[in-house]
Amino acid sequence: MTLPINPLKEQLLDAALNHVAFDGWSEPTFEAAVQDVGVDMPLARGVCPRGAVDLAMAFHLRGDAEMLARYEREDLSALRYSEKIAALVRFRLEAATDKEAVRRGTTLFALPHNAGDGAKAVWGTADAIWNALGDTSRDSNWYSKRATLSAVYSSTVLFWLGDTSEDHAATWAFLDRRIDDVMRFEKVKAQVNASPLLKPLLAGPKWALSFLKAPPDANRDDLPGHWSAPTKTPNP
Repeated sequence: MTLPINPLKEQLLDAALNHVAFDGWSEPTFEAAVQDVGVDMPLARGVCPRGAVDLAMAFHLRGDAEMLARYEREDLSALRYSEKIAALVRFRLEAATDKEAVRRGTTLFALPHNAGDGAKAVWGTADAIWNALGDTSRDSNWYSKRATLSAVYSSTVLFWLGDTSEDHAATWAFLDRRIDDVMRFEKVKAQVNASPLLKPLLAGPKWALSFLKAPPDANRDDLPGHWSAPTKTPNP
């Protein structure tokens, strides 16, 4: 699920996009955005403690939200499942109208101390796509589907950044090839599972993977960081 972005963070993001092409997702960009919006720095730090890094993450979440909104508007009922996946990846890239902001983002998240945020962003996009398509897997397939799609999405983004073809036709052809590769792999995996000779060889790994479960949809109340509203004490 894509969470809504704080209204002030939205304003700061819009302002920052005017500076990202020149200064990247950097502290000077964040300071310029704060000045453009006309808010005090402590207030801006309240919604973006890490400055431009938080705005870069907000930019990615905005793209995810636009992808899902377009998916709701489009009629994809005539498409095969693999074609729907390709369509959603395409919707996600077309939602990123500022290619330079994406390019600067890939540079930012390639830095070792930001790599975790980059992986989280890509995984979140893959998760949003599978959830939109109604994925109900709760076992190891939940992870394998998102890991595979994360790899497809990441490689397609890198190709798209360097694509100069008309209407990014080369990117969409590249995407189709990557989806076809995944489908061929799934076909081979199904053949192995159906083979009387090879199936026993997978019994051990499949048994181990049976203990791997998807994370719960609801927030757990036994982990640090959980907060709930205090109950009102009745007046005496």
